[in-house]
Amino acid sequence: MEYQQSVIKLIKIRKSCRTYDGKAVEKITLQKLIDYATQINEKAKIKVRFTLVNNNNLEGKLGTYGNISGAKSFFVGILHKEEKDATEFGYLFEKIILFATDLGLQTCWLGGGFNRRDFKQNANILENEFIPIVSPVGIKKETPRLIESVLRIAVGADQRKPWSELIFKGNAAVPLSESDAGPYAIPLEMVRLAPSASNKQPWRIIKDNNALHFYLCRTRSYGVSNYDMQKNDIGIAKCHFELSAIELGLTGKWQQIANINALDDWEYITSWI
Repeated sequence: MEYQQSVIKLIKIRKSCRTYDGKAVEKITLQKLIDYATQINEKAKIKVRFTLVNNNNLEGKLGTYGNISGAKSFFVGILHKEEKDATEFGYLFEKIILFATDLGLQTCWLGGGFNRRDFKQNANILENEFIPIVSPVGIKKETPRLIESVLRIAVGADQRKPWSELIFKGNAAVPLSESDAGPYAIPLEMVRLAPSASNKQPWRIIKDNNALHFYLCRTRSYGVSNYDMQKNDIGIAKCHFELSAIELGLTGKWQQIANINALDDWEYITSWI
């Protein structure tokens, strides 16, 4: 097991945090997180690396849903400029996010609104690299700021679409019931609970015999500038599904199917066979 606790439990308890207690995380805890990220970097199949930045001068310069307050450490995701696989990047970063959760730390996905220049200087970014996403890492403050509570309500951070809008049977017109999902009901529920940029929840899944096909249902004109945020979200969903399936002892693998039926509004990503 990659984590000390159940990954299903970690997915359920993890929430975005924007207000931290202002204290530095214990060195031994940060080192565990750094060591895990090093393993991710070494095994990665894409041109990516994740690094931890400790710099008090960065505090207050981050913010996507609202300013980050009190955080002393940040995990920085770094991609080669030629690397286009945002799905794999999201998958790998979410593994680190869940590992931080397992250590009792809080995090927050930040894809914009932060000062990239500061991070470039402190994370030793090379000329051929860029930073798509960072996350603060720390202990939450018991009483969040009012702006954090307001922003969570504004984006519906604690709300998720129902199964009937996300998971289907045979085609995109027939919702899949939890009972029909059988042993995969829990991994699919962990997908439903996954975080996403602005809580768009762009994943769609069709169960077809012994396969689960993952699609991207895009929000038009959203998240496809120099980095595809919605494919990043699909990577988070893949991470939740795969780790939950493994924990439950379910066998399967990811596979690209060449002749899968195309859907007008959905972009095929991959299948779990």
